[in-house]
Amino acid sequence: MEHSETLTLEDTVLVACRIEDLPPGESVRVEAGEGTDAVAVFNADGELYAIDDTCTHQDASLADGWLEDCKVECPLHAACFDLRTGMPSGPPAKRPVRTHRVTVEDGVVRVHVAAPVGAY
Repeated sequence: MEHSETLTLEDTVLVACRIEDLPPGESVRVEAGEGTDAVAVFNADGELYAIDDTCTHQDASLADGWLEDCKVECPLHAACFDLRTGMPSGPPAKRPVRTHRVTVEDGVVRVHVAAPVGAY
């Protein structure tokens, strides 16, 4: 039997904040480090979501946007993104933002940022 090896890159785990510092309806911007985009973490009615922080239409921080249900509206030109999928709901944004897995461990919110495609 032949064995094939798949190359994978480990997630980068970022500490976002303590859970009590992110109440429902709020967001926090997390700097990811050199060569990696910042991430926005949202508390949408008790559910935590993380997406790339920069709007794909123009450089604006989505963490500064308006949160409603599971969508965030960009503060610059009102593009809306679904926090569950990263998909824009319509113009002016046409490209989705990446979504990231969020975990809470010992009261600390952590974001698991996957390596971008083609980052080898």
